[in-house]
Amino acid sequence: MHPWIGKYSEIFYSILRIVSGALFACHGAQKLFGAQGMVSEPLMIVAGIIEFFGGLLILLGFGAAYAGFIASGQMAVAYFKVHAPQGFWPIENNGELAALYCFIFLYIAFKGSGSLSIDGLIRKRKLKSVG
Repeated sequence: MHPWIGKYSEIFYSILRIVSGALFACHGAQKLFGAQGMVSEPLMIVAGIIEFFGGLLILLGFGAAYAGFIASGQMAVAYFKVHAPQGFWPIENNGELAALYCFIFLYIAFKGSGSLSIDGLIRKRKLKSVG
């Protein structure tokens, strides 16, 4: 990686995490509080809860690794349950967003909240109190 761009990687990771979490929370809010007409389906209620609260946790960087793992799994299920039966390729079955969310959240699950997050602030406070 080029030195000039590499030094900003943590900032841009945080931006990716924040934007992805905010957009995901919006999908959940739409299911839970919007007029999609899906609130009577139990599976959609569970999806809305995962999307709304998981998105907020990812956005804030508070337990983002755990929330990202759960959100990634939910998006994989959504892809194979809703989109894949309509065709193999995401471009033909309108599953691009589910596939992209799945892999972004899987990345967040492995990388964690990062330094620009609530978890990062907690880590800094613990290090200050120890040292």
